[in-house]
Order: sequence, then C-alpha cells, then structure tokens
Amino acid sequence: MIGPVVTDSRAVVPGSLFVALTGERTDGHRFLPDVVAGGAAAALVSPSKLAVLAPDLNAVARPWHLIEPTQTVSLATVPPDACLLIAVDDPLFALQRVAVYHRQMFTPTVIGITGSVGKTSTKEVVAAVVSQRFRTLKSQRSFNSEVTLPATLLELTADHQVAVLEMGMWAAGEIRFLATLARPQIGIVTNVGPSHLERLGSIEAIANAKAELPESLPADGWCILNADDPRVVAMANRTAARVLTYGYADQADVRLLKVESYGLHGIELTVEYHGQQHRLRTPLIGWHHAYTALAAIAAALVLGMDWDAIAAGLREPGEQLRLRVVRGRNGVTIIDDTYNAAPLSTIAALQVLAETEGRRIAVLGEMLELGAASEEGHRQVGAAAATTADLLIAVGRQAHIVADAARRAGMSAAQVKTCPDNEAAIELLNQIIQAGDCLLIKGSRGVQMETIVVTLTRTES
Repeated sequence: MIGPVVTDSRAVVPGSLFVALTGERTDGHRFLPDVVAGGAAAALVSPSKLAVLAPDLNAVARPWHLIEPTQTVSLATVPPDACLLIAVDDPLFALQRVAVYHRQMFTPTVIGITGSVGKTSTKEVVAAVVSQRFRTLKSQRSFNSEVTLPATLLELTADHQVAVLEMGMWAAGEIRFLATLARPQIGIVTNVGPSHLERLGSIEAIANAKAELPESLPADGWCILNADDPRVVAMANRTAARVLTYGYADQADVRLLKVESYGLHGIELTVEYHGQQHRLRTPLIGWHHAYTALAAIAAALVLGMDWDAIAAGLREPGEQLRLRVVRGRNGVTIIDDTYNAAPLSTIAALQVLAETEGRRIAVLGEMLELGAASEEGHRQVGAAAATTADLLIAVGRQAHIVADAARRAGMSAAQVKTCPDNEAAIELLNQIIQAGDCLLIKGSRGVQMETIVVTLTRTES
C-alpha cells in the first residue's frame, strides 16, 4: 500500500510516493538518495536524469529498483524493502494520469471551490459542515494546483462519500484542467478580485478564469455563486448546472439578513431560505466570514442536509487558517492573519481589529500579485487602517503608500510607522508593545509576516 504523494523530499515518510518534479530553482531528481533512504515506497522519475542528477544513488544503503516503461517486472524478484523507481517521460503528467484513473474508480460527490479570496477558508468550513452527514475527504492546506490536487485525489477511497477540493490558478485554462481531473458535480465561486492581476492582466480575465469551474459542471450538478459579486453571479449564464446563490442581495437564494459580530468570539448569522429564517452561530472571526458560512450552508442544502446538522458543522468549522488569535509576549493579543493578503481580506481583518479592546496596532505587509491595481489597493488599506487602528506599522517596499494613505485619512504622523522589512518591524514592536495591546499582523505569503508572529509568541529563556 503506497502512502501519501509528496514532491518535497523533506516530506517523505515510509510508504510515500515521491514525484520528481523539475522546478525553476531545482530538480527533484537531485534528492532521490534522500527519498530512497527516507523510506519512500516508490518514485516517479525521468530515467534520463538519474545518472546526471542522482549519481550518489548507488551509495544509499537501502535497495532500489528501476522499472523501465517497456519492462515487465515480477515484484517477487524485487527485494521487499526496495524503493521502486518508476521511469516515465514526464513525472507530473504521469501523476495526473494516475490521479484520473484513481478518480474514476470511485463515485464521491466532488465539490470544487475557487475564487480570488477565501478559497481555503471556504474549503475548510464546507468540509466541516458536510462531514456532519457524509464521510468527507478534503484538500490539505491550500492544495489547489496541478501538482497538489492530483495528490489529494489519490487519497480517495471507497469509503468517501464527498470530496471537497480547492482549485487555484496561475493562468487561464488551469481551473478547467483541474476540473477534468476531479470531475466536480458541485462548484462554488466565492468572489473575483485583483489577486493574480499581475499575471492575467485584467479583472475580466480573472473572472473568465474563475468561470471555468461553472463551465465545467454537468447539467445535473449545482453551481453555487456569490450573489453580491456581480462578476460571480453573472456566471449563472455560463453553466449548464442548476444555480444556487448566496449573499445579502434580495434575489439571493440563501439570503443573509443580519450578521452580529462578537469580536474575537465569532459571529451570528440570520439566514433566510425558502421563506424560513434560521439563526446560526460560528466561532469564525469577522463579518466577512458570513460569506464563508453561507457558501457552506448552500453546499449542505444541495446535498440535502438538515439545518440542525448545518448548525452543528458551523459550530465546529475546522481549522481557522485566517484570523487566528494567539497570545504574545508582554500580555499582548495577536490576530495572526499572515496566511495571505489582498485588499478585501485586509480591510475585513482591520474591521475585526476595530472591535477589540486595548490599543489596536495594525502591522501590515505588502500585498503581492496585484499588478496595476497594487498602488490603489495599498492606498485603500492605508485609508481603512486610519479608521480602525490606533497605530499603523507598514512593512516592506510599498509601506510608504499605505502610510501616506493613512495620514491623508486622518492618522497623525506619530501614529504611522514604516519599516523596510520584518526584522525592523520586530525590533520596533519589541520596543513599543505593552500589556493589553491587540496586534493584527497580515501580509501576503511571499513576505513571510508569520516570522513576526513567531518572534512575538516565542517564550524568552
């Protein structure tokens, strides 16, 4: 039995299937000695690269056996503890083909989720809710690419009734390709925003890329759309599936009537569906998570779940990847939202900060991949910080844009600080934080704002 599929040699555990990928910076074939020694059951490899990139493979104490494409091998002749190196022309393509074959062996209801912001949070909450009634597989972390989605599909078993899969994209056509692998019957589109604008060039191009999920759904499937995002709700005209919408809009099928925030203790929603009102409480933090909850409610409804089960799932929404509340040194509270950042999610996080007690400090890093919308996006965040924070610390190359917008919106010069990098921000925070402060720390994945959280929560010896 082969265990998890990995592409990082450091993640190999006994029984793993390692896929030797060629990346921009390195090649997985270089690490095959570590993979074999680490206990991998098998590896997909390109044989032409073995001698060049893995010359030390013969020095590994553990046996390995190369299986050529045209070779017929009796496993009885292979040492039982050997690592099988399976030769293929293209390891990634081979992984995807195996995933397609594996997917065809089972009949779960597959839910695909895409959107510019909130894919991973929505995936977590949808999985938590539907698992109240169905045996559910979900993507790990933000596994949403041409590499990681096939790895998730290979975890499917006959026991799974539902699979909840996140679908991301770097370019047009990628979501359509992922849909051919996963064959979703239910698709959820959360929103369309400027994330990835740098690569796709326009909001319209991003919307077209996200619409590939609705376009890939079967006629007997369901397309779940955010009714409050005009670009998303317009996708109703681009799918053969039945459509269910959610949001504040009067025409929304799953309509949000009211959201009451309890600060760092979650939110309560009043939702109307088919003329009936339902009140639901969830520990998800921030009013924007009402949309996360609504998407999960909509998915549960099309699966025929009752409201008691839905409410139970929302009370235990799984791992909260965004807006984690942790205790820091010197008696401070930290809202850790370093998972990623875009203008919409950063402004939403700032509104959560505004509801906290004590001195409110916003530590904001750069938002990447916004392309031509980058300057305006950073200005919007700076203006929002002026109305929600007592002190702003802007970090990185575009810190001056955020700081200038905050001052223009009413913050005094003493309330606004800029730092060139995370190290400088940590040094400043160590000087100024005091008991009772509440810090929001947020930035794009690429700027690694989590290093600030780690430092401020580390116990001093």
